[in-house]
Amino acid sequence: MKSSSKFDIVVYGATGFTGQLVAEYLAAHYTGEGAPKWAMAGRSLAKLASVRDAIGAPADTFLLVADAGDPASLQAMVDQTKSVIATVGPYQLYGSELVAICATTGTDYFDLCGEPVWMRQMIDAHEAAAKASGARIMFSCGFDSLPFELGVFFCEETARKVLGAPVSRVKTRIRGMSTTISGGTAASFKATFAAAAKDLSLVAQLQNPFVLTPGFEGPKQPRANKPALDEDLGQWTAPFVMATINTRNVHRSNMLMNFPYGKDFVYDEMVLTGSGEQGEANAKRLVAAVNAERMSGGGLKPGDGPSKEERENGFYDLLFVGIATDGKQIRVAVKGDRDPGYGSTSKMMSECAICLLRDTPDVPAGIWTPGAAMREPLIKRLVDRAGLTFAVEQ
Repeated sequence: MKSSSKFDIVVYGATGFTGQLVAEYLAAHYTGEGAPKWAMAGRSLAKLASVRDAIGAPADTFLLVADAGDPASLQAMVDQTKSVIATVGPYQLYGSELVAICATTGTDYFDLCGEPVWMRQMIDAHEAAAKASGARIMFSCGFDSLPFELGVFFCEETARKVLGAPVSRVKTRIRGMSTTISGGTAASFKATFAAAAKDLSLVAQLQNPFVLTPGFEGPKQPRANKPALDEDLGQWTAPFVMATINTRNVHRSNMLMNFPYGKDFVYDEMVLTGSGEQGEANAKRLVAAVNAERMSGGGLKPGDGPSKEERENGFYDLLFVGIATDGKQIRVAVKGDRDPGYGSTSKMMSECAICLLRDTPDVPAGIWTPGAAMREPLIKRLVDRAGLTFAVEQ
């Protein structure tokens, strides 16, 4: 970590949909005496000023011009700050240069990436530089994949207390969720599919549950790619669209913490759709709807996203079931009080940066998952400030 800089945090991409929400959150909760020094960055000074005024940020909030296509502008931005919250995606198109600069300059980095192949490329290319410079690089600090990564951690910690040992099998079941995807998310899906179409070797990486654990291949994992009956819960399940990134981050988190869940750890994520014939029909309908949305993007463009009302009325309810070898179960729940992808993500990203700055400054350098890096202090901060709850159910 840099010992001194003009700013503690720069929100890069502050004129984009998620970046604006992050800046709005910081403006509402972290201004005034004693607050971290933060600034807004983007391609257009005029747009930045407009966003600053629209979100009610102080008039003296510093604005920086930085463009993914201009490495010198990125370098100038990074040189002035201890950390960057990056919201400019798809990261495989616009993020590589910034990660490289942060890794070599000892600058902490946070994003909301859900692009596992790109993340693996960044790990391979820059982990050594980050460790040498002191940088802490943290991908996936939003809904993908923080509630899932920390939910598994909380489930395993509960198992230690209740059962006396961690469990090697955890499954996440989405009990409820209200959300709308943004144009940025749609663009990330499209970029990933386009890259895989050009280079078929990427398909194997996309399908590999251990793509983010270089040097480690764990046991066979559930494919979780079609409707199935969950006999533990007596309900039908459908594939979860974010599982292809969340499961990868959970396995990386296990590795980074030196395998507290065991090297035989098995994990999957599915959406609960109800019981009986109706539950099965619901599961099949959900699969068809998700496939259509993923391929079309709903006609969304970057910058589009859910309304303020949709974000504030959104929620998510995640059930984590830990199963011991003797069949005993631990059940815990993680819930959020906003639309997951944006209302909740903007709070989580902001609090990740604040947590590293204030609560866990001694996290070693390297490329981390935020949960593995900050653990209980991050859970506490998300509960206290970001509208999440972590509860034992059984």
